[in-house]
Amino acid sequence: MSSATLDHGSDRNVDALQTEYAFVLPRGLVDEDGTVHRDGVMRLATARDEILPLRDPRVRENEAYLSIVLLARVVERIGTVADVHAGVIERLFAADLAFLQDLYRRINQEGHTLAAVTCPACQHDFQVDVAGDAPGES
Repeated sequence: MSSATLDHGSDRNVDALQTEYAFVLPRGLVDEDGTVHRDGVMRLATARDEILPLRDPRVRENEAYLSIVLLARVVERIGTVADVHAGVIERLFAADLAFLQDLYRRINQEGHTLAAVTCPACQHDFQVDVAGDAPGES
């Protein structure tokens, strides 16, 4: 994980800003060899990341393509695939695309990957990290 350090003057009160978030896809990206890649990294979006895709001809033709172009800009890696571009995002299963769209919203608007949940059996409230691996999955 990458983080930037903010120095708040002479008191040396230093806060770390998390700029990269690890994730595990629910299904995974299947490459040309049949290898499934599930773990990856998404970085925080910049203003440029949100503005430049609006100029993309694919987005102008079909605004639903905006999320593809945007995710291609901020997903740093999926498994061993480091060259993540729109074609890679297009090959994701729908569940993985929805997962990444939700993760993007969480880290860029809410600032975290936590979700509040309630156990249906005992009604206990707790938080889960939606970017992490679900228990029992391989």
